[in-house]
Amino acid sequence: MTKPLEFWSSPTGFVLATIGAAIGLGSIWKFPYEVGANGGGAFVLFYFLGLALIVFPLMLIELVIGRLGRADAAYAIANVATDVGASRLWALCGVLGVTAAFIILSFYSVIGGWAIAYAVDTASYGLAGADARAQQMRFDAMLAAPVKMAVYHFIYMAVVAFIVARGISRGIEEACKILMPILIGLIVGLGLFSMTQGDVAATLRFLFRLDPAHLTLRAALDALGLGFFSIGVGLCLMITYAAYAGRQVNLRKVAIITIFGDTAVSITAGFAIFPIVFAEGLDPASGPGLMFVTLPLAFARIPGGVYAALAFFLLLIVAALASGISMLEMPVAALIRRGWSRHRATAGSALACWLCGLATVLSFNEWATWFPLAAIPIFTDATVYYLLDHLTSNIMLPFGGFTLALFAGWMLPARLFAEEIGIGLRSACILQFMLRYVIPTCIAIVAFFPLFLAK
Repeated sequence: MTKPLEFWSSPTGFVLATIGAAIGLGSIWKFPYEVGANGGGAFVLFYFLGLALIVFPLMLIELVIGRLGRADAAYAIANVATDVGASRLWALCGVLGVTAAFIILSFYSVIGGWAIAYAVDTASYGLAGADARAQQMRFDAMLAAPVKMAVYHFIYMAVVAFIVARGISRGIEEACKILMPILIGLIVGLGLFSMTQGDVAATLRFLFRLDPAHLTLRAALDALGLGFFSIGVGLCLMITYAAYAGRQVNLRKVAIITIFGDTAVSITAGFAIFPIVFAEGLDPASGPGLMFVTLPLAFARIPGGVYAALAFFLLLIVAALASGISMLEMPVAALIRRGWSRHRATAGSALACWLCGLATVLSFNEWATWFPLAAIPIFTDATVYYLLDHLTSNIMLPFGGFTLALFAGWMLPARLFAEEIGIGLRSACILQFMLRYVIPTCIAIVAFFPLFLAK
Protein backbone atom coordinates (compact mmCIF):
# COMPACT_ATOMS: atom_id res chain seq x y z
CA MET A 1 0.00 0.00 0.00
CA THR A 2 1.23 3.50 -0.86
CA LYS A 3 2.63 5.45 2.08
CA PRO A 4 2.37 9.25 2.13
CA LEU A 5 5.66 11.09 2.21
CA GLU A 6 4.30 13.62 4.70
CA PHE A 7 2.30 13.59 7.93
CA TRP A 8 0.59 16.10 10.19
CA SER A 9 2.99 16.96 12.98
CA SER A 10 0.29 16.52 15.64
CA PRO A 11 -3.39 15.55 16.04
CA THR A 12 -4.12 19.20 16.89
CA GLY A 13 -2.68 20.32 13.60
CA PHE A 14 -4.84 17.79 11.76
CA VAL A 15 -7.99 18.94 13.56
CA LEU A 16 -7.26 22.60 12.81
CA ALA A 17 -6.71 21.73 9.16
CA THR A 18 -10.02 19.86 8.87
CA ILE A 19 -11.84 22.72 10.61
CA GLY A 20 -10.17 25.16 8.24
CA ALA A 21 -11.26 23.05 5.28
CA ALA A 22 -14.87 23.04 6.48
CA ILE A 23 -15.08 26.67 7.64
CA GLY A 24 -14.81 28.50 4.38
CA LEU A 25 -16.92 30.86 2.36
CA GLY A 26 -19.68 28.26 2.52
CA SER A 27 -20.02 28.99 6.25
CA ILE A 28 -19.60 32.76 6.21
CA TRP A 29 -20.58 33.97 2.74
CA LYS A 30 -22.96 31.35 1.36
CA PHE A 31 -24.77 30.27 4.54
CA PRO A 32 -26.23 33.69 5.45
CA TYR A 33 -27.54 34.50 1.98
CA GLU A 34 -28.88 30.95 1.46
CA VAL A 35 -30.73 31.27 4.77
CA GLY A 36 -32.13 34.60 3.64
CA ALA A 37 -33.15 33.33 0.22
CA ASN A 38 -34.88 30.26 1.65
CA GLY A 39 -36.92 31.79 4.44
CA GLY A 40 -34.78 31.35 7.54
CA GLY A 41 -35.77 28.73 10.09
CA ALA A 42 -36.98 26.04 7.67
CA PHE A 43 -33.66 26.15 5.83
CA VAL A 44 -31.70 25.97 9.10
CA LEU A 45 -33.76 22.92 10.14
CA PHE A 46 -33.04 21.13 6.87
CA TYR A 47 -29.37 22.10 7.17
CA PHE A 48 -29.05 20.60 10.66
CA LEU A 49 -30.91 17.42 9.67
CA GLY A 50 -28.63 17.01 6.67
CA LEU A 51 -25.54 17.43 8.84
CA ALA A 52 -26.69 14.85 11.38
CA LEU A 53 -28.13 12.18 9.07
CA ILE A 54 -25.93 12.45 6.00
CA VAL A 55 -22.88 14.69 6.32
CA PHE A 56 -21.54 13.37 9.65
CA PRO A 57 -21.60 9.65 8.69
CA LEU A 58 -20.06 10.41 5.30
CA MET A 59 -17.32 12.48 6.90
CA LEU A 60 -16.51 9.56 9.21
CA ILE A 61 -16.24 7.25 6.20
CA GLU A 62 -13.98 9.65 4.29
CA LEU A 63 -11.65 9.89 7.28
CA VAL A 64 -11.53 6.09 7.61
CA ILE A 65 -10.84 5.54 3.90
CA GLY A 66 -8.18 8.24 3.87
CA ARG A 67 -6.21 6.85 6.79
CA LEU A 68 -6.47 3.29 5.51
CA GLY A 69 -5.74 4.16 1.88
CA ARG A 70 -2.79 6.48 2.60
CA ALA A 71 -2.95 8.29 -0.76
CA ASP A 72 -4.81 10.88 -2.80
CA ALA A 73 -8.61 10.52 -2.97
CA ALA A 74 -8.83 8.20 -5.98
CA TYR A 75 -5.89 5.97 -5.10
CA ALA A 76 -6.89 5.72 -1.43
CA ILE A 77 -10.31 4.38 -2.43
CA ALA A 78 -8.63 1.97 -4.87
CA ASN A 79 -6.28 0.76 -2.12
CA VAL A 80 -9.12 0.13 0.32
CA ALA A 81 -11.21 -1.54 -2.38
CA THR A 82 -8.33 -3.90 -3.16
CA ASP A 83 -7.88 -4.76 0.51
CA VAL A 84 -11.55 -5.79 0.88
CA GLY A 85 -11.72 -7.58 -2.47
CA ALA A 86 -13.84 -4.97 -4.26
CA SER A 87 -13.37 -3.48 -7.71
CA ARG A 88 -10.83 -0.70 -8.07
CA LEU A 89 -13.36 1.08 -10.28
CA TRP A 90 -14.77 2.54 -7.06
CA ALA A 91 -11.80 4.90 -7.36
CA LEU A 92 -13.86 6.84 -9.91
CA CYS A 93 -15.63 8.36 -6.90
CA GLY A 94 -12.31 9.90 -5.91
CA VAL A 95 -11.73 11.12 -9.46
CA LEU A 96 -15.14 12.82 -9.32
CA GLY A 97 -14.17 14.43 -6.02
CA VAL A 98 -10.89 15.82 -7.33
CA THR A 99 -12.67 17.16 -10.43
CA ALA A 100 -15.37 18.80 -8.32
CA ALA A 101 -12.74 20.35 -6.02
CA PHE A 102 -10.92 21.81 -9.01
CA ILE A 103 -14.13 23.31 -10.47
CA ILE A 104 -15.25 24.71 -7.12
CA LEU A 105 -11.87 26.27 -6.46
CA SER A 106 -11.93 27.91 -9.91
CA PHE A 107 -14.97 30.03 -8.99
CA TYR A 108 -14.33 30.03 -5.25
CA SER A 109 -11.06 31.81 -5.98
CA VAL A 110 -12.95 34.56 -7.82
CA ILE A 111 -15.14 35.17 -4.76
CA GLY A 112 -12.02 35.15 -2.58
CA GLY A 113 -10.64 37.79 -4.93
CA TRP A 114 -13.75 39.91 -4.33
CA ALA A 115 -13.07 39.79 -0.59
CA ILE A 116 -9.46 40.91 -1.13
CA ALA A 117 -10.59 43.70 -3.47
CA TYR A 118 -13.16 44.97 -0.97
CA ALA A 119 -10.68 44.83 1.90
CA VAL A 120 -8.17 46.86 -0.11
CA ASP A 121 -10.80 49.37 -1.28
CA THR A 122 -12.26 49.74 2.22
CA ALA A 123 -8.83 50.27 3.78
CA SER A 124 -7.94 52.81 1.07
CA TYR A 125 -11.17 54.71 0.52
CA GLY A 126 -13.60 53.67 3.24
CA LEU A 127 -17.18 52.68 2.42
CA ALA A 128 -19.21 54.05 -0.47
CA GLY A 129 -21.64 55.75 1.90
CA ALA A 130 -25.05 55.14 3.44
CA ASP A 131 -26.74 55.13 0.06
CA ALA A 132 -27.99 51.87 -1.45
CA ARG A 133 -27.43 53.07 -5.01
CA ALA A 134 -23.82 54.04 -4.26
CA GLN A 135 -23.08 50.63 -2.71
CA GLN A 136 -24.67 48.81 -5.64
CA MET A 137 -22.71 50.93 -8.10
CA ARG A 138 -19.47 50.04 -6.31
CA PHE A 139 -20.24 46.34 -6.54
CA ASP A 140 -21.39 46.63 -10.17
CA ALA A 141 -18.21 48.54 -11.04
CA MET A 142 -16.09 45.69 -9.71
CA LEU A 143 -18.10 43.08 -11.61
CA ALA A 144 -17.82 45.15 -14.78
CA ALA A 145 -14.02 45.17 -14.56
CA PRO A 146 -12.82 41.72 -15.70
CA VAL A 147 -9.13 42.69 -15.54
CA LYS A 148 -9.42 43.84 -11.93
CA MET A 149 -11.32 40.69 -11.00
CA ALA A 150 -8.76 38.49 -12.76
CA VAL A 151 -5.90 40.19 -10.92
CA TYR A 152 -7.46 39.66 -7.48
CA HIS A 153 -8.41 36.12 -8.51
CA PHE A 154 -4.70 35.60 -9.30
CA ILE A 155 -3.58 37.10 -5.97
CA TYR A 156 -5.85 34.73 -4.07
CA MET A 157 -4.63 31.69 -6.02
CA ALA A 158 -1.01 32.75 -5.57
CA VAL A 159 -1.34 32.92 -1.78
CA VAL A 160 -3.10 29.54 -1.66
CA ALA A 161 -0.43 28.01 -3.91
CA PHE A 162 2.39 29.43 -1.76
CA ILE A 163 0.94 27.73 1.34
CA VAL A 164 0.30 24.37 -0.36
CA ALA A 165 3.73 24.34 -1.99
CA ARG A 166 5.36 24.39 1.47
CA GLY A 167 3.89 20.99 2.25
CA ILE A 168 1.63 19.47 4.88
CA SER A 169 3.28 20.29 8.22
CA ARG A 170 5.30 23.35 7.15
CA GLY A 171 2.63 24.80 4.89
CA ILE A 172 -1.00 23.81 5.42
CA GLU A 173 -0.72 22.93 9.11
CA GLU A 174 1.26 26.03 10.08
CA ALA A 175 -1.09 28.24 8.07
CA CYS A 176 -4.18 26.78 9.78
CA LYS A 177 -2.61 27.28 13.21
CA ILE A 178 -2.42 30.98 12.37
CA LEU A 179 -5.61 31.39 10.34
CA MET A 180 -8.05 29.58 12.65
CA PRO A 181 -7.48 31.72 15.80
CA ILE A 182 -7.69 34.85 13.63
CA LEU A 183 -10.93 33.64 12.06
CA ILE A 184 -12.54 32.78 15.39
CA GLY A 185 -11.47 36.07 16.96
CA LEU A 186 -12.81 38.10 14.02
CA ILE A 187 -16.17 36.36 13.78
CA VAL A 188 -16.84 36.44 17.54
CA GLY A 189 -15.85 40.10 17.68
CA LEU A 190 -18.08 40.95 14.72
CA GLY A 191 -20.94 38.97 16.21
CA LEU A 192 -20.74 40.90 19.49
CA PHE A 193 -20.45 44.21 17.64
CA SER A 194 -23.44 43.44 15.41
CA MET A 195 -25.64 42.37 18.32
CA THR A 196 -24.90 45.57 20.23
CA GLN A 197 -25.70 47.70 17.17
CA GLY A 198 -28.58 45.78 15.61
CA ASP A 199 -31.84 43.89 16.06
CA VAL A 200 -31.11 40.60 17.84
CA ALA A 201 -34.78 39.68 18.33
CA ALA A 202 -35.49 39.88 14.61
CA THR A 203 -32.42 37.76 13.94
CA LEU A 204 -33.56 35.06 16.35
CA ARG A 205 -37.00 34.98 14.72
CA PHE A 206 -35.49 34.86 11.26
CA LEU A 207 -32.99 32.08 11.95
CA PHE A 208 -35.05 29.84 14.21
CA ARG A 209 -38.78 30.50 13.68
CA LEU A 210 -40.20 27.70 11.57
CA ASP A 211 -42.47 28.80 8.72
CA PRO A 212 -44.32 25.76 7.26
CA ALA A 213 -44.58 27.57 3.91
CA HIS A 214 -40.84 27.15 3.45
CA LEU A 215 -40.77 23.41 4.20
CA THR A 216 -40.25 22.58 0.54
CA LEU A 217 -38.18 20.16 -1.49
CA ARG A 218 -36.34 23.09 -3.03
CA ALA A 219 -35.32 24.40 0.41
CA ALA A 220 -34.22 20.89 1.40
CA LEU A 221 -32.15 20.56 -1.78
CA ASP A 222 -30.43 23.91 -1.24
CA ALA A 223 -29.76 23.12 2.43
CA LEU A 224 -28.28 19.71 1.65
CA GLY A 225 -26.25 21.18 -1.20
CA LEU A 226 -24.86 23.80 1.16
CA GLY A 227 -24.01 21.13 3.74
CA PHE A 228 -22.03 19.21 1.13
CA PHE A 229 -20.44 22.43 -0.16
CA SER A 230 -19.54 23.73 3.28
CA ILE A 231 -18.16 20.58 4.92
CA GLY A 232 -16.85 19.16 1.67
CA VAL A 233 -18.18 15.59 1.98
CA GLY A 234 -18.74 13.96 -1.36
CA LEU A 235 -15.69 15.93 -2.43
CA CYS A 236 -13.38 13.30 -0.85
CA LEU A 237 -11.45 16.19 0.66
CA MET A 238 -11.26 14.50 4.06
CA ILE A 239 -9.88 11.38 2.40
CA THR A 240 -6.94 13.43 1.16
CA TYR A 241 -6.32 15.05 4.54
CA ALA A 242 -6.77 11.81 6.53
CA ALA A 243 -4.10 10.12 4.39
CA TYR A 244 -1.56 12.22 6.31
CA ALA A 245 -3.01 11.32 9.75
CA GLY A 246 -1.35 8.96 12.22
CA ARG A 247 -2.98 6.10 14.12
CA GLN A 248 -3.08 8.17 17.30
CA VAL A 249 -5.78 10.43 15.84
CA ASN A 250 -9.34 9.76 17.05
CA LEU A 251 -11.31 10.08 13.81
CA ARG A 252 -14.71 10.26 15.53
CA LYS A 253 -13.61 13.24 17.61
CA VAL A 254 -12.16 14.93 14.52
CA ALA A 255 -15.49 14.59 12.70
CA ILE A 256 -17.52 15.86 15.66
CA ILE A 257 -15.24 18.84 16.33
CA THR A 258 -15.11 19.77 12.64
CA ILE A 259 -18.88 19.72 12.11
CA PHE A 260 -19.55 21.47 15.42
CA GLY A 261 -16.98 24.15 14.57
CA ASP A 262 -18.40 24.71 11.10
CA THR A 263 -21.96 24.93 12.42
CA ALA A 264 -20.98 27.30 15.23
CA VAL A 265 -19.21 29.59 12.78
CA SER A 266 -22.17 29.51 10.38
CA ILE A 267 -24.62 30.51 13.10
CA THR A 268 -22.24 33.14 14.47
CA ALA A 269 -21.92 34.52 10.94
CA GLY A 270 -25.69 34.92 10.94
CA PHE A 271 -25.48 36.93 14.16
CA ALA A 272 -22.64 38.99 12.71
CA ILE A 273 -24.74 39.93 9.69
CA PHE A 274 -28.50 39.87 10.26
CA PRO A 275 -28.87 42.10 13.38
CA ILE A 276 -27.46 45.06 11.44
CA VAL A 277 -29.35 44.15 8.27
CA PHE A 278 -32.67 44.04 10.14
CA ALA A 279 -31.92 47.15 12.20
CA GLU A 280 -31.38 49.11 8.99
CA GLY A 281 -34.48 47.68 7.31
CA LEU A 282 -32.53 45.95 4.54
CA ASP A 283 -33.28 42.73 2.65
CA PRO A 284 -31.79 39.55 4.20
CA ALA A 285 -32.54 37.62 0.99
CA SER A 286 -30.44 39.77 -1.33
CA GLY A 287 -28.38 36.81 -2.58
CA PRO A 288 -24.60 37.06 -3.08
CA GLY A 289 -24.95 40.83 -2.89
CA LEU A 290 -25.71 40.45 0.83
CA MET A 291 -21.97 40.34 1.53
CA PHE A 292 -20.87 43.04 -0.88
CA VAL A 293 -23.82 45.44 -1.12
CA THR A 294 -26.29 45.03 1.73
CA LEU A 295 -23.77 44.56 4.53
CA PRO A 296 -21.44 47.43 3.50
CA LEU A 297 -24.56 49.64 3.32
CA ALA A 298 -25.53 48.58 6.84
CA PHE A 299 -21.99 49.15 8.15
CA ALA A 300 -21.94 52.61 6.57
CA ARG A 301 -24.94 53.63 8.67
CA ILE A 302 -23.50 52.79 12.09
CA PRO A 303 -20.63 54.24 14.18
CA GLY A 304 -17.32 52.51 13.54
CA GLY A 305 -18.80 50.83 10.49
CA VAL A 306 -15.68 51.23 8.36
CA TYR A 307 -13.58 49.25 10.83
CA ALA A 308 -16.30 46.61 11.18
CA ALA A 309 -16.52 46.30 7.40
CA LEU A 310 -12.75 45.93 7.09
CA ALA A 311 -12.76 43.23 9.79
CA PHE A 312 -15.56 41.43 7.98
CA PHE A 313 -13.73 41.35 4.65
CA LEU A 314 -10.57 40.17 6.41
CA LEU A 315 -12.71 37.41 7.91
CA LEU A 316 -13.86 36.40 4.43
CA ILE A 317 -10.27 36.33 3.20
CA VAL A 318 -9.09 34.14 6.07
CA ALA A 319 -12.01 31.73 5.61
CA ALA A 320 -11.47 31.56 1.86
CA LEU A 321 -7.75 30.83 2.26
CA ALA A 322 -8.27 28.09 4.86
CA SER A 323 -10.76 26.27 2.65
CA GLY A 324 -8.96 26.98 -0.62
CA ILE A 325 -5.74 25.29 0.45
CA SER A 326 -7.62 22.07 1.17
CA MET A 327 -9.20 22.05 -2.29
CA LEU A 328 -5.91 22.75 -4.05
CA GLU A 329 -4.24 19.96 -2.11
CA MET A 330 -6.54 17.42 -3.79
CA PRO A 331 -5.21 17.71 -7.37
CA VAL A 332 -1.72 18.37 -6.00
CA ALA A 333 -1.76 15.08 -4.05
CA ALA A 334 -2.92 13.23 -7.17
CA LEU A 335 -0.11 14.71 -9.28
CA ILE A 336 2.51 13.99 -6.61
CA ARG A 337 1.53 10.31 -6.70
CA ARG A 338 2.15 10.41 -10.43
CA GLY A 339 5.74 11.54 -9.88
CA TRP A 340 5.44 15.32 -9.90
CA SER A 341 7.33 17.33 -7.30
CA ARG A 342 5.12 19.23 -4.84
CA HIS A 343 6.22 22.61 -6.19
CA ARG A 344 5.57 21.64 -9.80
CA ALA A 345 2.21 20.02 -8.96
CA THR A 346 1.13 23.07 -7.00
CA ALA A 347 2.16 25.56 -9.66
CA GLY A 348 0.52 23.57 -12.44
CA SER A 349 -2.74 23.01 -10.55
CA ALA A 350 -2.98 26.64 -9.39
CA LEU A 351 -2.33 28.03 -12.87
CA ALA A 352 -4.89 25.71 -14.47
CA CYS A 353 -7.42 26.64 -11.79
CA TRP A 354 -6.82 30.35 -12.35
CA LEU A 355 -7.29 29.97 -16.11
CA CYS A 356 -10.55 28.06 -15.63
CA GLY A 357 -11.69 30.69 -13.15
CA LEU A 358 -11.59 33.29 -15.91
CA ALA A 359 -14.86 31.81 -17.18
CA THR A 360 -16.47 32.79 -13.89
CA VAL A 361 -14.90 36.25 -14.10
CA LEU A 362 -16.37 36.76 -17.56
CA SER A 363 -19.78 35.46 -16.54
CA PHE A 364 -20.27 38.65 -14.51
CA ASN A 365 -19.47 41.02 -17.40
CA GLU A 366 -18.61 40.00 -20.98
CA TRP A 367 -20.60 36.77 -20.76
CA ALA A 368 -23.31 38.10 -18.42
CA THR A 369 -26.01 37.66 -21.09
CA TRP A 370 -24.77 34.26 -22.29
CA PHE A 371 -26.88 31.42 -20.92
CA PRO A 372 -25.31 28.21 -22.26
CA LEU A 373 -28.23 25.94 -21.27
CA ALA A 374 -31.09 28.37 -21.94
CA ALA A 375 -32.99 25.65 -23.81
CA ILE A 376 -33.52 23.84 -20.49
CA PRO A 377 -36.36 25.55 -18.55
CA ILE A 378 -34.66 25.55 -15.13
CA PHE A 379 -31.48 27.05 -16.64
CA THR A 380 -33.11 29.72 -18.79
CA ASP A 381 -31.18 32.57 -17.19
CA ALA A 382 -28.24 30.58 -15.78
CA THR A 383 -24.81 32.09 -16.37
CA VAL A 384 -21.57 30.09 -16.44
CA TYR A 385 -20.98 30.84 -12.76
CA TYR A 386 -24.47 29.68 -11.77
CA LEU A 387 -24.08 26.48 -13.79
CA LEU A 388 -20.73 25.67 -12.19
CA ASP A 389 -22.11 26.34 -8.72
CA HIS A 390 -25.20 24.24 -9.42
CA LEU A 391 -23.21 21.42 -11.04
CA THR A 392 -20.84 21.05 -8.10
CA SER A 393 -23.07 21.82 -5.10
CA ASN A 394 -26.27 20.16 -6.28
CA ILE A 395 -25.06 17.34 -8.53
CA MET A 396 -21.39 16.34 -8.22
CA LEU A 397 -21.05 16.55 -4.43
CA PRO A 398 -24.33 14.73 -3.64
CA PHE A 399 -23.58 12.11 -6.31
CA GLY A 400 -20.10 11.68 -4.87
CA GLY A 401 -21.61 11.22 -1.43
CA PHE A 402 -24.16 8.78 -2.87
CA THR A 403 -21.54 6.53 -4.44
CA LEU A 404 -19.22 6.80 -1.44
CA ALA A 405 -22.06 5.68 0.86
CA LEU A 406 -22.74 2.67 -1.37
CA PHE A 407 -19.05 1.75 -1.44
CA ALA A 408 -18.63 2.00 2.31
CA GLY A 409 -21.97 0.41 3.16
CA TRP A 410 -21.76 -2.59 0.85
CA MET A 411 -18.04 -3.16 0.39
CA LEU A 412 -16.52 -2.44 3.82
CA PRO A 413 -17.16 -4.74 6.81
CA ALA A 414 -18.75 -3.32 9.96
CA ARG A 415 -15.81 -4.49 12.07
CA LEU A 416 -13.56 -2.13 10.09
CA PHE A 417 -15.77 0.82 11.09
CA ALA A 418 -15.64 -0.31 14.71
CA GLU A 419 -11.85 -0.57 14.72
CA GLU A 420 -11.10 2.67 12.88
CA ILE A 421 -13.75 4.92 14.45
CA GLY A 422 -13.52 3.47 17.94
CA ILE A 423 -17.15 2.37 18.35
CA GLY A 424 -18.86 -0.88 19.30
CA LEU A 425 -19.78 -3.47 16.70
CA ARG A 426 -23.49 -2.79 17.22
CA SER A 427 -23.01 0.92 16.53
CA ALA A 428 -20.88 0.02 13.51
CA CYS A 429 -23.72 -2.16 12.16
CA ILE A 430 -26.12 0.77 12.58
CA LEU A 431 -23.70 3.00 10.68
CA GLN A 432 -23.41 0.34 7.97
CA PHE A 433 -27.22 0.19 7.69
CA MET A 434 -27.34 3.99 7.36
CA LEU A 435 -24.72 3.90 4.62
CA ARG A 436 -26.45 1.10 2.73
CA TYR A 437 -30.01 2.35 2.79
CA VAL A 438 -30.81 5.58 4.62
CA ILE A 439 -28.14 7.94 3.29
CA PRO A 440 -28.35 6.94 -0.39
CA THR A 441 -32.16 7.13 -0.23
CA CYS A 442 -32.10 10.57 1.40
CA ILE A 443 -29.63 11.90 -1.15
CA ALA A 444 -31.61 10.45 -4.05
CA ILE A 445 -34.93 11.89 -2.85
CA VAL A 446 -33.72 15.27 -1.64
CA ALA A 447 -31.02 15.97 -4.22
CA PHE A 448 -31.89 14.33 -7.50
CA PHE A 449 -35.68 14.38 -7.71
CA PRO A 450 -35.97 18.18 -7.29
CA LEU A 451 -33.52 18.68 -10.17
CA PHE A 452 -36.41 17.97 -12.49
CA LEU A 453 -38.70 20.50 -10.83
CA ALA A 454 -38.97 24.09 -11.97
CA LYS A 455 -37.19 26.42 -9.64
